[in-house]
Amino acid sequence: MSTEPVISVKGLTKQFKDVRALDGLDMTVYAGDVYGFLGPNGSGKSTTIRILLSLASANSGSVELFGESYPSGRYNILRRIGALVEKPDFYEYIDAYKQLELLLRYSGHDVKRNRIMEVLDLVGLKDRAFSKIRTYSKGMKQRLGIAQAIVHDPDLIILDEPVSGLDPAGIRDIRNLVIHLNKDFKKTIVLSSHLLYEVEIIANRMIIINKGKAVVEGNVKDLLNSFEVRTVIKTNDDDMSINILKESGINLTGLVSGADGIVFHCKRESIPFVNQCLVAKGLMVESIHQVQSLEDYFMNLT
Repeated sequence: MSTEPVISVKGLTKQFKDVRALDGLDMTVYAGDVYGFLGPNGSGKSTTIRILLSLASANSGSVELFGESYPSGRYNILRRIGALVEKPDFYEYIDAYKQLELLLRYSGHDVKRNRIMEVLDLVGLKDRAFSKIRTYSKGMKQRLGIAQAIVHDPDLIILDEPVSGLDPAGIRDIRNLVIHLNKDFKKTIVLSSHLLYEVEIIANRMIIINKGKAVVEGNVKDLLNSFEVRTVIKTNDDDMSINILKESGINLTGLVSGADGIVFHCKRESIPFVNQCLVAKGLMVESIHQVQSLEDYFMNLT
């Protein structure tokens, strides 16, 4: 992964009358990241995104994108960014092709039919390219919103709640599209979402903010590995298994026998050693089930 920062935010503050939306926020997004941007409602996520897109200004602190800052670098910065912020809006009486054509023309980019059709194909709308947008489902409109964000081939894509209101099939389609854009087209993506399971699947790095401050930032797997995971193990002899684990020297907490098996907390990296320890003593490990995830980590921190 690149160590070249695409976004560098330092000491960012934003005050709205009596409310401090951002309070010394620091965050760094590197080239090639899928960067999960997480926080409870009112944590400052939307304010940060608006500042990154030059839709709002900060009271203090610094923001650099691609090594440039606002306002001097605004033109160069925004040409390299695509964004889907909240609910996308369209001219619903025209078709998707015309919508993207107008967007390119009004934003000063070249209008190329092949590029528009390529993007509509990428988001799964090629067969409905010339259907009126008013006939689209919510999921189709969400995909068209992403098409608007990427039609000019940006280096950085910012997606704010891109799967909001979608059914499971729609969520899967957007997830696969984000992965495709990152892996195959080498796009850097900032993904703000309330669906923490999706972020856990897609993102390689993340930040959790609360009350305008960064609570934690880093590699998703490393952060989750540092968190004690609630684990349930089923074996052919629970009592013997508990005794073996108590004497194993592995750092386990809350070790008890429950209705579903043996329950305890440990770091994720310890689980293979637990399995190895039991098997070495001749026990049959029928299943190991990790109950906690990014959602538990998030709730624990916020």
